[in-house]
This record gives sequence, C-alpha cells and structure tokens, in this order.
Amino acid sequence: MNKIALVFPGQGSQQVGMGRDFWEQVPEARSVFEEASGSLGMDLAHLCFEGPEDALTLTANAQPAILTVSMAAFAAFQREGLRFDYVAGHSLGEYSALVAAGSLRFDDAIRAVRKRGEFMQEAVEPGAGAMAAVLGLDQESVVALCGEVGVVEVANLNGPGQVVIAGETEAVEEAIRMARERGARRAVRLQVSAPFHSSLMRPAGERLEGVLRSIPIADPSVPLVNNVDAELLTRGQQVIRSLVRQVSSPVRWEDVIRRLVKEGVTLFLELGPGRVLSGLIKRIAKEVIALNGEDLASLRVALDQVKALA
Repeated sequence: MNKIALVFPGQGSQQVGMGRDFWEQVPEARSVFEEASGSLGMDLAHLCFEGPEDALTLTANAQPAILTVSMAAFAAFQREGLRFDYVAGHSLGEYSALVAAGSLRFDDAIRAVRKRGEFMQEAVEPGAGAMAAVLGLDQESVVALCGEVGVVEVANLNGPGQVVIAGETEAVEEAIRMARERGARRAVRLQVSAPFHSSLMRPAGERLEGVLRSIPIADPSVPLVNNVDAELLTRGQQVIRSLVRQVSSPVRWEDVIRRLVKEGVTLFLELGPGRVLSGLIKRIAKEVIALNGEDLASLRVALDQVKALA
C-alpha cells in the first residue's frame, strides 16, 4: 500500500488571489476563512483575494494568510475522505501540518502564527538583517563560506545545490560576493524583511514559547517530520520545543523529505499556495510522486491520482 504525506508551504508562497476558488466553491473552506477572520479581527479573505500585495507580504499578515489558504485546501481534501500517513511543513507550514494532524486547533494556530510573525519582524531592526539564496554550491561549501564572514548562517537546506543563508546584512552581502567568486550558479538577496531561521531570531523564539505554552497541543493523529532535525514527532509534548527551536534553526527540508521516503512514503501532496515544495521534492527524490493542490483545479487532478494509487 502506498504511504501518503501531506506537505504545507511556508512564507514566500503568498500571492494575491490565493484561495479564492476554494472560498467560492467549497463551503468547508469558506468556513476556514470566516474562522480565521473572526480570530484575528480582520477580513483575511479580502487580504488574500484583493491584497494589496505589499500588505499581504508583511510577515505578520503573510503567515496567517498562508496558513488559512493551506487549511482551506486541506478542507477540500478532507471532503474526499482519503487517508494520509504523515505530515510535514516548510517553516510556517509546520503549523498547517500540525492542524491537519489534529495537534493544534485552527483558531489557536492562526493566533499563534500572527504572533510568530510579529515577533520575528521585531527581533531585528529594519534593514539590519537579510537572507540570500545560493544555488550551485554544495552544503559543505556554503557552511564553510559562512564561517569566513561575520554573522551569517545557513537558514534553509532546501534541496541539492539550493541553500539559503541569513544574518546581518553586510555579512550576507559579503557571503553573496564570495559565493559568486567560488562558482555559485546564482547568489542573490531574497525579498524578505528579516533574517529568518538564524540565531538573530532567538528573541522571537523565546517570546513565542510563552504563546505556545498557553494553548492546548494534542498528540498528532499521524506523525510529523519536523524541520529542525527531521525526526518523527508523535506526542504533543514534543511540539512546543520543536516549534521554538525552529524559529532560529535551519529548515532541513531535504532531510525531511529523505526521512519520509525512508519511512515508506511514495506519494506527496502539497496543499496551499504555490508549487515550491512539490518542485523541490521532485529534485530530492525522483522515485516518488509529488502532486500539488494550490487551487481547486490542480487539487482535483491530484485527488484522481491519489485515489488511483490508494
């Protein structure tokens, strides 16, 4: 029997218009948007569908918006009554995964990620931190390079030859220059407002811990493979520490996918805006099937394949 993993995207996948067809055509998905708007006291559907883009991109808005659209897609998936065996999420997407697994209630998760976004934005002064993508150098080379400049660290290990770094702005700029000199196919600043998943985010993690300890967290109904060390989490008491560490630790996405493959997963379904994760999965593990459900049309195509293989 094929094992199925649901995976959920993180910040950067947001785009104006996301989730509209779920809202229009799936009553359960519309309820997700209404619950999110009520929990936050804002019209999240309008923000997702109409923008403006600069407001949607703000960290404190983008994180709850992506979570909401991901859960709207999951609501559409649930209507089919299909099983799944594991969950995982990229950074913010780990919260979506925990909601899908029944470990977090959606209303608690939506408020927590709003706070998470605020704390991460406030941890570093505007302009003081940056991130960059380095393509075409292996992980060891990028780690060595970071050790030669100021405060800059590996933030995302997304797949073969794709590493993201984060740190103080001047150090990141120097690392970009050095990466190009050492043969990187591409090294470029990312359009983000803070150095996520670096040690500079530790104050945000400390503040987030208080929020997480104030909400109920149940044992997941299926195992979660976490970002921090690609381990299986099966108990609620493991979740808080993992989510706190995640804020200032690298996202080990390649290791997450390889762990899921080791556990026997042969089919991955990405639920939420964009197609970044399904694209990465195809590069990491060419032997598996990676599907996408960013909108209702693509989800229907994916569900047909899932049913055929179930």
